[in-house]
Amino acid sequence: MDWFSLIVSLGGGLALFLFGMNVLGNSLEKLSGGRMEKTLEKLTNSVWKGVLLGMLVTAAIQSSSATTVIVVGLVNAGILKLRSCIGVIMGANIGTTITAQILRMGDLESNANANFFMSLIKPSTLAPIIAVVGIIFLMAGKKAKYKDIGTIMLGFSVLFTGMFTMEAAVKPLAAVPEFAQVFATLQNPILGVLVGAIVTAIIQSSSASVGILQALSATGAITYSAAVPIILGQNIGTCITSLLASIGTGKNAKRTAFVHLYFNIIGAGLFLAVVYIIQYTVGFPFWADAIDKGGIANFHTIFNVSVTLVFIPFAGVLEKLAMLTIRGGKDEAEAENETNLLDERLLVSPGLALAQCVTLLKKMAGFAKQNLFDAMSLFTKFDQKVFDRVMETEETIDRIEDRLGNYLQKLTDREMTDTESKQITYLLHLISEIERIGDYAVNIADRADMSRNRGAKFSQKGEAEMKLMFTAIEEIVTLTTSIVEETDVKTALLVEPLEQTIDVMEEALKAKHIQRLKKGKCSVDTGIIFLETIADLERVADHCSNIAVYVIGDNKLNTEQRRMIEGEVNQHEFLRRMHEEGGTVYESAMKMFMEKYVSPLRKE
Repeated sequence: MDWFSLIVSLGGGLALFLFGMNVLGNSLEKLSGGRMEKTLEKLTNSVWKGVLLGMLVTAAIQSSSATTVIVVGLVNAGILKLRSCIGVIMGANIGTTITAQILRMGDLESNANANFFMSLIKPSTLAPIIAVVGIIFLMAGKKAKYKDIGTIMLGFSVLFTGMFTMEAAVKPLAAVPEFAQVFATLQNPILGVLVGAIVTAIIQSSSASVGILQALSATGAITYSAAVPIILGQNIGTCITSLLASIGTGKNAKRTAFVHLYFNIIGAGLFLAVVYIIQYTVGFPFWADAIDKGGIANFHTIFNVSVTLVFIPFAGVLEKLAMLTIRGGKDEAEAENETNLLDERLLVSPGLALAQCVTLLKKMAGFAKQNLFDAMSLFTKFDQKVFDRVMETEETIDRIEDRLGNYLQKLTDREMTDTESKQITYLLHLISEIERIGDYAVNIADRADMSRNRGAKFSQKGEAEMKLMFTAIEEIVTLTTSIVEETDVKTALLVEPLEQTIDVMEEALKAKHIQRLKKGKCSVDTGIIFLETIADLERVADHCSNIAVYVIGDNKLNTEQRRMIEGEVNQHEFLRRMHEEGGTVYESAMKMFMEKYVSPLRKE
C-alpha cells in the first residue's frame, strides 16, 4: 500500500473539507447580516428560549464554537448574564449536529441506481451541479446578496468534494488488518473518549471531527462500539475553543466557558454510563456492526438533544458549578468600563460587533453633550469639582475614540457586506465629529478658569448675550445627540438651519462686543475670552451640522449621498443643494430659530 499517497490525499481532502466548512459558515454569516447573533442580546431568563436561539444561531453560522465564543464575548461585555447564556450553549450543541446530518447524504451513493431523482440528489452528482449554479451566482450576480448565495453553494460543493477525497483516500485501509485493530482498541470507552476529545481540540471543531469520522466510516472498519465513545469525546473536545476565548476576560466570561465544559463532560459521562449499562445488561443488537454516516449523524444528534433535555431543569446547577470553580465577586476586568462593550471575541460576527460600536458611540455622544454643558455652566458659577470632572470625562471620550477606531480597523479585516462596510465609514465620521465637540468643551472650561483667575467679568449685556449663545448651543447639541441615538432624519433636518442661525449670532455678537471694547465698557482680557468662547461654540455647531449630514446620508442611501459620505462631495455644498431642493422644512425652521435667537440681539 502507498502510504505516502494515502497521507497526501487524506490531507488534501481534509483541507478542502475544512475550507468548504469555513466558506459555508462565513457566507451564511454574511447573508444573515449578523441578525441571528443580534437576537442573543434580547434573551430573557428563559432557558428554553436560549436553547432555541442557540440552535438557530449555530445552524445559521454552522459552528457551535463560533456561537460559544460570541456568548463569552457578550458576557464579558456585560450584555448577557451568566444564567441567560446557559440555554444558548445547550442549543449550540444541538445546532452543530446539522452538519453531520447534511454529510449523511453521502449514504445516498449506495442507492444511485434506484431512480433518476435519487441519482440526481446523490452528493457526487448534486455537488458539481450546486458548484455550477454557485459560480453563476457569484460571477453574474449584481447584488451582494446573490454573490453570497453563490459563495454558500460553492462552500457546500467544496465541503462534499473534501469528503469524497477523504473517503477515496481511506477506502484502501479496509483491507489493512492493522487499521481495523486500531479501532478495535478504541472500543475501550475511556480511550475512545480521549481520542475524540484530542482530535477535536486540535482542529477546534466538533462538526469537522465528526465529518472526518463519517469519512472513515466508509472503510467499514468502524463499529458502533468504537464510534460511540469517540463521538462523546468530540463533544468534550469542542470546549477548548470557548476556554481559549475566555483567557483574559472577566470572571463571568470564564464561568461561561466552564458552563460549556461541565455541560459536555457531565453529559458525556452520564450518556456513556447509560449506554454501557444497557449494553452489558440488555445488549444492543447492532453494537458490533459497522456504523455508517447516517448512524454517526443520528447518534450525534440523539446525544446532544437528550443531554439538553436532561440538563434544562438543572441549568442552575451548572451555574453554581461554574461559580464554585471561578470564585469571587466583581473584579477589575468586570468593573464598569465603557470599552468593555467592544470585546474582540465579537469580531467573528461583524453585524453584532457593529451593533456594539453603535451602542458605545451613543454613550460617547452622551458624554460629549454633558461635558459641554458642564463646561458652559462654569461661566455662570465656577466649581472646581465640575472643572475636574470635565477634564476626566474628556479622557474617557478620548479613550472611547481610540478604542472604537482600533476596533473598527480590526473589523475591516473581516468579511462583511457592502452595507456593513459603509456603516464603518459612517461610524468613523461620527466618532471624529463627537470627539471634536469634546475637545471644545475642554477649551471652554479652560477659558472659564482663565476668566476666574484673571478676575475678568462680562458686562451685563455681554453676559446676557453669552447665555443666549449657550441656549442655542444646548439646543443644537441636544438635537444632535438625539439623532445619533435614534437616527431620526426629520430631526436631523433641523440641525443645519440652527447651525446657520448660530453663524449669524456669532457675527452679531462679535460686532456688539467690539463696539463695547471701543467704548471701554469691557476689558481686553474679557473681550478676548468672550470672542474666543463664542468662536469655539460656533465650531461646536459646525460639528453638529456635520453629524446631521452623516445621519441623513446614512439613512437616505441615494447615489449622491453615498458619494458625500465617502468624502467625494463637500458636506455643506450637499446641504446647500438640499436647501434649494427641499425648501419648506429648512425655511420654516430657519425662520423659527432666527426669531428665537437673532431677533433678541437686533432689538438691543
